[in-house]
Amino acid sequence: MSAEPVVSFEALQAQANALTKLFQGRGYELVAPAFLQPADLFLDRMGESIRGRTYVFTDLDGEELCLRPDVTLPACRVYLARNPLGDKEARLCYNGPVFRYQPGGGDAARPREFRQAGIEYIGGADRERSEAEVTGLAVEAVRSAGLRDFKLRIGDLGLFKAFIGALDIPGRWRLRLHNVFWRPSVFRDLLRKLAASPADPAGPAGAILLAGLDLEDTGSAEAQVCAHLEREGIPPDGVRTLREITARLLDLAADARQPPLPRGTVNLIESYLSISGPPLESLARIADLTGAAGLDLGTPLGIAHTRLDRLGEFEVDMANVTFSAEFGRDLEYYTGHVFQIEIPGPGRAGQIAGGGRYDDLLKSLGAPKEIPAVGSAIHTERLLSAVQGGAS
Repeated sequence: MSAEPVVSFEALQAQANALTKLFQGRGYELVAPAFLQPADLFLDRMGESIRGRTYVFTDLDGEELCLRPDVTLPACRVYLARNPLGDKEARLCYNGPVFRYQPGGGDAARPREFRQAGIEYIGGADRERSEAEVTGLAVEAVRSAGLRDFKLRIGDLGLFKAFIGALDIPGRWRLRLHNVFWRPSVFRDLLRKLAASPADPAGPAGAILLAGLDLEDTGSAEAQVCAHLEREGIPPDGVRTLREITARLLDLAADARQPPLPRGTVNLIESYLSISGPPLESLARIADLTGAAGLDLGTPLGIAHTRLDRLGEFEVDMANVTFSAEFGRDLEYYTGHVFQIEIPGPGRAGQIAGGGRYDDLLKSLGAPKEIPAVGSAIHTERLLSAVQGGAS
């Protein structure tokens, strides 16, 4: 195995200065979000892959804090501190360290402390243009740093949401599938479960309980669950309340009374997820697949085509772009267009930059309404390593 190229501080700082100059030249204001952040904000919104790698601690006042594992959320907090009503457009950029636990202590390719250079375009009314601007600027940034041999992979969570929403399946299953879309292996496991046995009653006593729960009367169901726990000698869970336990069991009870997902529906979902290739060709395949199934995805497909047109306006070489229907990145807050700049071969270490749309995030942080937003972050050590290592 070849050694990772040594990334010097001087070279990294020079790259940071050049990227910042580029972003500012495109109208993005430089901000410096705090390194320390409220832990609950990250743990509730980042997704399992980042949540489990966040450094969390409690200060002397008992407040739970974390070292920022990402800068998008802190940048959004800067925006809201300035614009609590969320009624102003803002372009922000940053360049600084983030911190993530790495099993075994990390290495040059996966350090525990590394830099992100990024941009956030918040409040842009023209959605497809703002997505193309951010994607195009990320591509321009890595090119300006000297990277040449890379691919751009894109996906569309909005299109997937529309696809799932058009299927004739229970709403709770639709929501469950949507919520795990960004984790392909978990998604496929859930799909297989829904197609085989949607609910596992965990033994005869559990089956009897689920069969007897009143789905229309939550109060009665809570009394039934409480009596069942006492009868079986099961101590109350120290984390979940009786109401939360009952809500989960009511969901299982509804599943138990629902026939499995039809094989045809499973095949349709799997066929959708398998679509990957040149963007225009992939969208045509989605249109053919969903049209043959009687699903109307005309509006979201039209939006996807508009986005591709706008990407061309920002000098993104579409011959270098791959669309993947199952691509969602590994952060839960994305809601629409997503993208990733990748170099050949080295797995996660080859993920140089990425980003996408996250319209729900600012409202979850306290904004009075949903605010359109799209951003991108570049892993600058990986970028510099790739350039110095001959991947350019």
